[in-house]
Amino acid sequence: MTLTASDRKQLVGLVRDFAAAEVAPRVRDYDRDEYLPVDILEKMAALGLFGGTVEEQWGGAGLDHVSFAAVIEEISRVDHCLGVLLSMPSALVGGGIAGFGSEEQKARWLRPLASGEIFGGAGVTEPGSGSDVAGLRTSYRHDADGTYVLNGSKTWISNLDIASFFVTFATVDASQRRAGITAFIVPKETPGVSVHPFKNKMGFRPMCSGELVLDEVRLGPEAVLGGIGEGFAVAMTAVERGRLSVAARAVGAAQGCLEASVSYARQRVIHDRPIGDHQMIQKKIADMATEIRAARLLVRECAEALDRGDRARQETSMAKMYASDVFQRAATEAVQIHGAYGVSDEYPVGRAYRDAKVFQIVEGTNEIHRTLIARDLLANRTAAS
Repeated sequence: MTLTASDRKQLVGLVRDFAAAEVAPRVRDYDRDEYLPVDILEKMAALGLFGGTVEEQWGGAGLDHVSFAAVIEEISRVDHCLGVLLSMPSALVGGGIAGFGSEEQKARWLRPLASGEIFGGAGVTEPGSGSDVAGLRTSYRHDADGTYVLNGSKTWISNLDIASFFVTFATVDASQRRAGITAFIVPKETPGVSVHPFKNKMGFRPMCSGELVLDEVRLGPEAVLGGIGEGFAVAMTAVERGRLSVAARAVGAAQGCLEASVSYARQRVIHDRPIGDHQMIQKKIADMATEIRAARLLVRECAEALDRGDRARQETSMAKMYASDVFQRAATEAVQIHGAYGVSDEYPVGRAYRDAKVFQIVEGTNEIHRTLIARDLLANRTAAS
């Protein structure tokens, strides 16, 4: 469902008002204490904010990607971790189910995920294979009774505390690389599943992330997502939409840095003049604003490509890479503008500075994305091919 500009503006306004009233007064505290308030998630669910691009027949909002990215950006101006939760039903967790799941899988997992009744996690990254998805070592075997048995571990997996299930990936033979990978839906309560959260992280502190261990986890055929050997395609479908989300979140968080910097530069007085009167501060603010607008345009282009049904390899990589780099620069300059106050949690820019570095790593490091972009160009592939 493609929203009109007026409807999109109204939806973004709804998210802006919600973030100002419900999130902004509390984000500093729950970031410090490393948790996501359940009552905020429940209110988001009541507003239908988790529906994203999931089709309405499966409980989603059926948004176009342009509107989806705008919503993610808006919530991320205040707290990008809530943007992660909003994106998951449409991207990293639900994207694979929407694209490859059976009717039964969509009814059992996607529908409640899109309505915010349950949450999920995506078990992709491993200790020895981060950006190299095809190099995973988590294995599975197919027993004579038809059971699939998974063994291995995933790391830096989000939503360990609130997830009801995980979409994860295992290989029947690591030497086959991507051809050997199959995707599975693993209920959290399955015997052999254990989670081990990492505490006191530098950034993304409200997100409960850590290690997901699979020890002789036995699953029936109904747990297979897509066909045998189609796991890499499932992963890429989810990851590429996840990169749009990362880029939109980075733009929103960078916009938050800009707005905080403009406000502070107007209020902070040195030698009887607001610091915003000084050309060096003006340059920082002008550069931030220009780069954020450019990043937003890349996100828009990426969303439009996905709305056309394009694979959008270059667009997703460019948007994720550039927007996260812009966020890192904006956060750095925002702290500099705030001076000593930038390191105090009285102001949001210190939290943004900690989070910004992580953005350059998640969903593929920016070095990896530069390589992907260059390889596509050198192979004479167009952005839409």
